[in-house]
Amino acid sequence: MPALIIHGHFYQPPRENPRTGEIERQLSAAPYHDWNERIHAECYGPNAFARIGGDTPERVVNNYSNISFNFGPTLMYWLERHTPRTYQRILDADAESIRSRGGHGNAIAQAYGHAILPLLNSRDRLTHIVWGLADFRYRFGRRAEAIWLPETACNDEVLELLIEQGMRYVILSPQQARRIRRFDDSNWIDVSSGKVDATQPYRFFHRDGSRRSLVVFFYHGPLARSIAFERALASSSELMERFIAVAQTGPLVTAATDGETYGHHFKFGDLCLAHALEVEALQSGFQITNYGEYLDHHEPSYEVQIDNGPMDQGTSWSCNHGVGRWSHDCGCQTGGETGWNQSWRQPLREALGFLRSDADDRFEKHGQELFINPWQARNDYINVILDAASANDFLNEQCHGALHNEDKVRALTLLEIQNNSLLMFTSCGWFFSDLGGIETVQVLRYAARVIELQTQLGFDVPRTRFLQMLSQAHSNVAEKGSGADIFRRLEASQDHAAIREPTTVV
Repeated sequence: MPALIIHGHFYQPPRENPRTGEIERQLSAAPYHDWNERIHAECYGPNAFARIGGDTPERVVNNYSNISFNFGPTLMYWLERHTPRTYQRILDADAESIRSRGGHGNAIAQAYGHAILPLLNSRDRLTHIVWGLADFRYRFGRRAEAIWLPETACNDEVLELLIEQGMRYVILSPQQARRIRRFDDSNWIDVSSGKVDATQPYRFFHRDGSRRSLVVFFYHGPLARSIAFERALASSSELMERFIAVAQTGPLVTAATDGETYGHHFKFGDLCLAHALEVEALQSGFQITNYGEYLDHHEPSYEVQIDNGPMDQGTSWSCNHGVGRWSHDCGCQTGGETGWNQSWRQPLREALGFLRSDADDRFEKHGQELFINPWQARNDYINVILDAASANDFLNEQCHGALHNEDKVRALTLLEIQNNSLLMFTSCGWFFSDLGGIETVQVLRYAARVIELQTQLGFDVPRTRFLQMLSQAHSNVAEKGSGADIFRRLEASQDHAAIREPTTVV
């Protein structure tokens, strides 16, 4: 029986005002309050309760029980608070798959803040992985076997970090493979430009000579494109024809797309998926499975080396220029007008990088006075964010002895600065066409919070230099001005927002 694994990457950027912890009304999402609410109505909810019938009695299908999936931590936070029934169905699907698929759940983790990991420094990269794994363990009650890389962006360093964190496998685009060789052969085979056989898994080895490794699954590129962009979801029979065609070439049929494809990008895509996997795939002789269960029965025969991209900065699934979409005007964009450019990307990243480095220096200097190990404290702070540990218990464990209340607030404020600093690099801030979009404004909100919290601690923040750097980023819409103009307006509007204090000490 050919194996069939469909992976859905379900994700929304954090939309909450970092000052208030609430999402303000987003007019572009009308008639809904905000984009999370709208996409839940079109995708996340319908996939949890998909009704199918036809030749069989109507029944409700939980699509998450039939696919491999990841949900971004910031999205899961919102779902838990606002749509608890859908949230529970996601958890139930994972629990059901553990029982039915040899102890392997359908859910995998995701790097916490959806930052482009190869573009981060090694310390921030580690924190995003550690926080993503901790968030998964908190919600699903088990250790993750794998973690989704935002935009599948990676290079050797990123994959080696996954090995060091105990990950069993990773899912990548076929365009990210460079060359392969059989374990019993010394000759490498060029599989660049998407030529890798996606019907089998591959093993990637750490470069330190330890023979530590993880398995790489490359999704089938043409199949994934047909689902995401070529209306393969127009009917379940058409979708099945594409599955069957791929099955003629090997034992594994696997595709990975944005999960929002099923219902938000394509209306009724959730129903097509439900009928295809619940009824037609089984009738066609497919075994619906997930990557963990598949690996139990199909060990890789080949080693793989990946393409590290221009200047070894990495590659991704949505940029033909490596990871240029999140660092400079590479030509990739979504939703722009004729004549627009994205030259704002580089000065935006440089300005935020400057602010982050300054905040890091202060965190290390002042954190040493409070924490036994400031950076370890930051990695463990996710437990306070998740309410998995009380602030007092956390501080008692992480700090040099008992702190006075004033120092407790200082310690937690330093960590909240780091939290906002990490979220400044949410990938959506660079993905779209213009500096003035809501996703880019959101990352600037985190920058404003970083400056505000440091000012509350009495630090002399280099705001003037930061604004000078932001002024080099220009919107394609003349009235929006530069990044500095947008930032000043944002600060002025936030002056009227209720302030959420750092985590309360009890």
